[in-house]
Amino acid sequence: MKCENRIERDDELYKNLKIDCEKCFGLCCIALYFSAAEGFPTDKVAGRPCINLQKNFRCFIHKKLSQKGLKGCTAYDCFGAGQKVAQVTYRGRDWNQNSEVEKQMCEVFLVMRQLHEMLWYLTEAFSVQTNSLIHEEIRKLISETEKLTFLDAASLMNIDIEAHRNVVNSMLQEISEMVRSKMISGQKNTLKRKKTIAGRLNLFGVDLRKTNLRGADLRGAFLIAANLSGTDLSGADLIGADLRDANLRGANLAGCIFVTQAQINTAKGDASTKLPSSLIHPMYWDK
Repeated sequence: MKCENRIERDDELYKNLKIDCEKCFGLCCIALYFSAAEGFPTDKVAGRPCINLQKNFRCFIHKKLSQKGLKGCTAYDCFGAGQKVAQVTYRGRDWNQNSEVEKQMCEVFLVMRQLHEMLWYLTEAFSVQTNSLIHEEIRKLISETEKLTFLDAASLMNIDIEAHRNVVNSMLQEISEMVRSKMISGQKNTLKRKKTIAGRLNLFGVDLRKTNLRGADLRGAFLIAANLSGTDLSGADLIGADLRDANLRGANLAGCIFVTQAQINTAKGDASTKLPSSLIHPMYWDK
């Protein structure tokens, strides 16, 4: 019963931060830059509709994305920014019928997506932190960020998004250190420091199955094609980590922090992979 209550509570916290394409206008399919080399249908400049976007804002090949190897499409997650822009900022007016706002709507979507991503991380920070004082600080920061998402289009484009992100990142770093320090207390860290690429830990293709990753600092780490099968990532910070083609079969990510659906969607897993209750197993994972 406690587990069920926790899942229900998490669903409530994250309900506005999960994609609902039925309420969007295909904004990710027009606002983003696409590259065929990165798993998208074709090369596309930002602001131009994808070749598979239909007039009803649905993807013509949505059911075949995995079959066609379009990992860029299957991995993308707007954190619910699409429906927020469509239904709240523009109150249901779509760009197809209002060409004068098409460019603006794309720009607003990119800002909203960043704000919703911050809200995702802050919501998780709130759920894992028990200190009442820090809880209140996080609550205030969530409230401030939420207020920004309800601004009108012109105001949204004038937000100093970098300054706000710096404030959020500072809070997330503090929470990360607190969570990880509790997890690794008295344990030996067997994660050997590797060379970095642009300051990010390089674990490209590394076999980590015998490595103690509990409470590990994997922020921004390159874990592309790394073997994490059967590992325990409880308390590990995965914010910004690149999990493309990482082997997560049988791994325990249930207690890790700051991992997103988009990251999980790029990895390889199976039915035995344990995920945080806020995330789901991709349909194309091994059964």
